[in-house]
Amino acid sequence: MARSLIHPVVLSGGSGTRLWPLSRALSPKQLLPLLSEKSLLQETVLRVGDAHQFAPPLVIANDEHRFLVAEQLREIGVKPQALVLEPQGRNTAPAICVAALLLSAEDPDALMLVLPSDHSIGHRAAFVAGVERAAAAARSGALVTFGITPDHADVGYGYIRRGLPWPGIGGCFTVAEFVEKPDAARAARLLAAGDYYWNSGMFVLPAGLYLKELGRRDAAMVEACRRAVAAAKRDHDFLRLDASAFTAARSISIDYAVMEHTKAAAVVPVDIGWSDVGSFDALWQAGVKDGNGNVAVGDVAVSDSRNSYLRSEHGLLAALGVENLVVISTTDAVLVVPRSRSSDLKQLIAQLERDGRGELLAHPLVERPWGSYRSIHSGERVQVKHIVVKPGGRLSLQYHHKRAEHWVVVRGTARVTRGEEVTMLGEDQSTYIPIGMPHRLENPGDEPVHLIEVQTGSYLGEDDIVRLEDTYGRVPKS
Repeated sequence: MARSLIHPVVLSGGSGTRLWPLSRALSPKQLLPLLSEKSLLQETVLRVGDAHQFAPPLVIANDEHRFLVAEQLREIGVKPQALVLEPQGRNTAPAICVAALLLSAEDPDALMLVLPSDHSIGHRAAFVAGVERAAAAARSGALVTFGITPDHADVGYGYIRRGLPWPGIGGCFTVAEFVEKPDAARAARLLAAGDYYWNSGMFVLPAGLYLKELGRRDAAMVEACRRAVAAAKRDHDFLRLDASAFTAARSISIDYAVMEHTKAAAVVPVDIGWSDVGSFDALWQAGVKDGNGNVAVGDVAVSDSRNSYLRSEHGLLAALGVENLVVISTTDAVLVVPRSRSSDLKQLIAQLERDGRGELLAHPLVERPWGSYRSIHSGERVQVKHIVVKPGGRLSLQYHHKRAEHWVVVRGTARVTRGEEVTMLGEDQSTYIPIGMPHRLENPGDEPVHLIEVQTGSYLGEDDIVRLEDTYGRVPKS
């Protein structure tokens, strides 16, 4: 691989609760098609898909999202350099440290283009031009961040003030100051000053220089990440970081850990149509509006309404006489909030967490490596699911302590293991899985298998699964 190629490092570890109920813990915003038919992760990866400029991406993801991330990369025909799994989120500084260690082991002069996977960029040509300027500065010894040219006084972003020009690189400056998220009055002053930019969270970094600067202030983090990489295990297409080593690294952002302290910090100002897609108001800003300023997504009927974001993921959403609202309808939740307060969902999420609401965790449709399941009904001592097993899909050999299961095949042919017995079930045939019996469901055919599962018992949670064997690496290796 040519040393001149830039290595995209795509960070995909976030949970995106600010966009609930679209975004859930098991299906965060970067994995959702919020602005196009592709997810934000897919858009991010395709943005750096030019093989003449960029190496294949190195993707760092949450372990719980691994199959969704892998499937989305497969859908767009991208094979990453590595798909690294964090056993626990530790913020951006350790994640980037892991990437730097992996890349510098192959190429001591590697340049990393660090990209959050949940941002939107409207002007790709301007983005690539900014990356080229940043790469030139990085090759001259800079740790480069991108400053977004602001068009209004936003209190939701941190700011960067540019200093003197970076020697020999047009359009690049030293960093004079990092500013925390300001209040409205200060944000207006920063905008008027003309030399402040929004902090984008994107970087071009020489891997070796990043490790050196991080090591000056937090040698323990570098050592923890080094041990996590050294003891990492290959698991199919994944690289699993060693859990005990990686979680020893403190959780901190790259800004706090390195950029605010190093003398090598530089900023490249860019105007690239950027958004961090951090609120429903941001989705409204980015959306296609009708003549009254409404953005309607999905099955929406709207009349005599203005400047609202209306989105239906399930069924008809009808709005009459509303202004400046966000209305989101999913299969199991409805959110109504003033657009001006759409970035303040934290207090609502905290209340739902206190109430133990399962709607924070997952949508009724849950993707799995073997297919998917949808919860149809949930009541006392009973739950009904529609299970779809894709061709070649194979659930784990498992048993349950507290529930029995009744299976009815409604389409396709399933191979069913019950204890020592293996049978084939066709359409309209059924079987019963008692509590404690080892069992497995497989699809040996070329078409999806559709099955209705009725669970009965004293506890019906997903954590009442004891896996004995698993094709997808979900059984801990002894």
